[in-house]
Amino acid sequence: MVKVIGVAVSLVFSIGAQASEFNWGELKRERIELQLPLLTVQGSKGLLACAYVDVQTCEKTGEACAIVSGVKTHEDMLQRPVSQVSKAARQLGVEKGMSGAQALNILR
Repeated sequence: MVKVIGVAVSLVFSIGAQASEFNWGELKRERIELQLPLLTVQGSKGLLACAYVDVQTCEKTGEACAIVSGVKTHEDMLQRPVSQVSKAARQLGVEKGMSGAQALNILR
Protein backbone atom coordinates (compact mmCIF):
# COMPACT_ATOMS: atom_id res chain seq x y z
CA MET A 1 0.00 0.00 0.00
CA VAL A 2 2.83 2.42 0.89
CA LYS A 3 4.52 1.66 -2.44
CA VAL A 4 1.30 2.49 -4.36
CA ILE A 5 0.96 5.80 -2.50
CA GLY A 6 4.62 6.60 -3.20
CA VAL A 7 4.16 5.94 -6.92
CA ALA A 8 1.01 8.09 -7.00
CA VAL A 9 2.73 10.98 -5.21
CA SER A 10 5.78 10.83 -7.48
CA LEU A 11 3.50 10.80 -10.54
CA VAL A 12 1.68 13.93 -9.32
CA PHE A 13 4.99 15.75 -8.75
CA SER A 14 6.34 14.54 -12.10
CA ILE A 15 3.29 15.86 -13.99
CA GLY A 16 3.49 19.21 -12.18
CA ALA A 17 7.20 19.52 -12.90
CA GLN A 18 6.73 18.75 -16.60
CA ALA A 19 4.06 21.44 -16.95
CA SER A 20 6.14 24.07 -15.16
CA GLU A 21 9.22 23.24 -17.26
CA PHE A 22 7.44 23.36 -20.62
CA ASN A 23 8.70 26.15 -22.88
CA TRP A 24 5.59 27.97 -24.10
CA GLY A 25 7.82 30.36 -26.07
CA GLU A 26 5.93 31.90 -28.99
CA LEU A 27 2.90 29.64 -28.58
CA LYS A 28 -0.32 31.66 -28.34
CA ARG A 29 -2.69 30.43 -25.61
CA GLU A 30 -6.38 31.31 -25.64
CA ARG A 31 -9.11 30.51 -23.12
CA ILE A 32 -12.82 31.21 -23.51
CA GLU A 33 -14.98 30.62 -20.46
CA LEU A 34 -18.02 28.45 -21.25
CA GLN A 35 -19.62 25.58 -19.25
CA LEU A 36 -16.15 24.06 -19.63
CA PRO A 37 -13.27 26.21 -20.89
CA LEU A 38 -12.59 26.32 -24.63
CA LEU A 39 -8.79 26.06 -24.81
CA THR A 40 -6.43 26.49 -27.75
CA VAL A 41 -2.69 26.74 -28.16
CA GLN A 42 -1.53 28.02 -31.53
CA GLY A 43 1.91 27.50 -32.99
CA SER A 44 3.27 28.69 -36.31
CA LYS A 45 2.41 25.34 -37.95
CA GLY A 46 -0.91 24.51 -36.33
CA LEU A 47 -3.23 24.29 -33.37
CA LEU A 48 -3.68 22.10 -30.29
CA ALA A 49 -7.22 22.46 -29.00
CA CYS A 50 -9.72 20.97 -26.59
CA ALA A 51 -12.63 18.88 -27.86
CA TYR A 52 -14.83 21.95 -28.37
CA VAL A 53 -12.98 22.38 -31.69
CA ASP A 54 -14.11 20.13 -34.53
CA VAL A 55 -11.20 18.55 -36.38
CA GLN A 56 -13.47 18.10 -39.43
CA THR A 57 -13.64 21.89 -39.84
CA CYS A 58 -9.83 21.97 -39.87
CA GLU A 59 -9.91 19.23 -42.51
CA LYS A 60 -12.06 21.48 -44.71
CA THR A 61 -9.69 24.43 -44.29
CA GLY A 62 -6.50 22.34 -44.58
CA GLU A 63 -5.21 23.41 -41.18
CA ALA A 64 -3.02 21.33 -38.90
CA CYS A 65 -5.00 20.59 -35.76
CA ALA A 66 -4.68 18.13 -32.88
CA ILE A 67 -7.37 17.59 -30.24
CA VAL A 68 -7.04 16.65 -26.57
CA SER A 69 -10.06 16.11 -24.34
CA GLY A 70 -10.81 16.21 -20.63
CA VAL A 71 -8.79 19.37 -20.03
CA LYS A 72 -9.52 22.46 -17.95
CA THR A 73 -6.19 24.29 -18.23
CA HIS A 74 -3.43 24.76 -20.78
CA GLU A 75 -1.15 22.77 -18.49
CA ASP A 76 -3.64 19.86 -18.60
CA MET A 77 -3.31 19.93 -22.39
CA LEU A 78 0.39 19.06 -22.12
CA GLN A 79 -0.31 15.73 -20.39
CA ARG A 80 -3.40 14.49 -22.21
CA PRO A 81 -3.06 12.20 -25.22
CA VAL A 82 -4.00 13.49 -28.63
CA SER A 83 -7.35 11.91 -29.58
CA GLN A 84 -7.94 13.41 -33.04
CA VAL A 85 -5.58 14.69 -35.72
CA SER A 86 -6.22 16.50 -38.99
CA LYS A 87 -4.51 15.27 -42.16
CA ALA A 88 -2.26 18.36 -42.22
CA ALA A 89 -1.13 17.68 -38.64
CA ARG A 90 -0.46 14.01 -39.47
CA GLN A 91 1.74 15.12 -42.37
CA LEU A 92 3.80 17.18 -39.90
CA GLY A 93 4.24 14.11 -37.65
CA VAL A 94 1.48 14.53 -35.06
CA GLU A 95 -0.05 11.17 -34.13
CA LYS A 96 -2.97 10.00 -32.00
CA GLY A 97 -1.80 8.94 -28.56
CA MET A 98 1.17 11.29 -28.29
CA SER A 99 1.02 13.82 -25.48
CA GLY A 100 -0.19 17.35 -26.06
CA ALA A 101 3.35 18.55 -25.25
CA GLN A 102 4.78 16.33 -28.00
CA ALA A 103 2.19 17.62 -30.46
CA LEU A 104 2.94 21.24 -29.53
CA ASN A 105 6.64 20.71 -30.10
CA ILE A 106 5.77 19.69 -33.66
CA LEU A 107 3.18 22.44 -34.19
CA ARG A 108 5.33 25.21 -32.76
